Amino acid sequence: MKNRFMLVLIVLLLGMSLVLTGCSDQIGLTKVKLSEVTHSIFYAPQYVALTQGFFKEEGLEIELSNGQGADKVMTAVLSGQVDIGFAGPEASVYVYNEGKEDNSVVFAQLTNGDGTFLMGRKPEPNFQWSDLKGKSVIGGRKGGMPAIVLEYVLSRNGLVPGKDVSVDTTMQFAAMPGAFMGGKGDYVIIFEPTASSMQKEGKAYIVASLGKESGDVPYTAYFTKKSTIEKNPELIQKFTNAIYKGQLWVANHTPEEIAKAIKPQFPDENEEVLVSSVKRYKEQNTWKKDPVLNEKDFYLLQQIIKDAGELNKIAPYEKVVTGKFGEKAIKNFK
Repeated sequence: MKNRFMLVLIVLLLGMSLVLTGCSDQIGLTKVKLSEVTHSIFYAPQYVALTQGFFKEEGLEIELSNGQGADKVMTAVLSGQVDIGFAGPEASVYVYNEGKEDNSVVFAQLTNGDGTFLMGRKPEPNFQWSDLKGKSVIGGRKGGMPAIVLEYVLSRNGLVPGKDVSVDTTMQFAAMPGAFMGGKGDYVIIFEPTASSMQKEGKAYIVASLGKESGDVPYTAYFTKKSTIEKNPELIQKFTNAIYKGQLWVANHTPEEIAKAIKPQFPDENEEVLVSSVKRYKEQNTWKKDPVLNEKDFYLLQQIIKDAGELNKIAPYEKVVTGKFGEKAIKNFK
């Protein structure tokens, strides 16, 4: 009887030890609420940082949510619902120009250009941008990066948005694939993996890459409230370190390896689609190789927005962007 009691006691103590060890691991991590503008392979370095444990290496536990639009992501950041937002840098420019005291500050850049693809209703191997004359394109939310870069590309190709081409800027990105497949518009711009999935199913066909056509543009970045950076710079540095590790990993691995690494973030996606999507993005230099948003790129972005008629005042770099966290990450992880 005594031996049986001792055995039960040992089992209970071992069980408690395992539970306490598990709790200790979780207690050692700082939870960070991150809202992304949408869920796309376009953000592969972020998902690599999650699946390869780079955030955990920095002592962070990421609670990821889909904000479904830059405006909603920014609202979540400013209201304190989330700690960090991930969307176009233009959202932070708009907030600063509105005069908000505790404005959002961009501290790390992830993507190096547009991640959307122009899709039509039939294959067009000889597509020219001039083919869009007299046509309609579903272009995303007014004032958002997809619509702004689309209009920038149209202008570069001698087309006047609203005159030569009708651009629909009335809907959020999540609604665009369904609207197009439902018969709205002649063309639509779509992120991966949705673009490849629609093409594989014969529902739409990729005819051009907005990223290739627009060139390098600071398209998607991380931001938080100015007060958060002032109160907790260590957290922002750790977050940036993890993102930089993800950028380095993606730069040094094949599309097949990247697709395998991010598969847990896209469990229902066809592996062939994942690989082809990653390959497209990698070939067009979509992902920035470091997290610093440079001053000249920031002003180029604002000029594009201004030319699109969405910006009246240029915001100063030092008020909306900080490069110190990215620069330190580069020094720490060469």
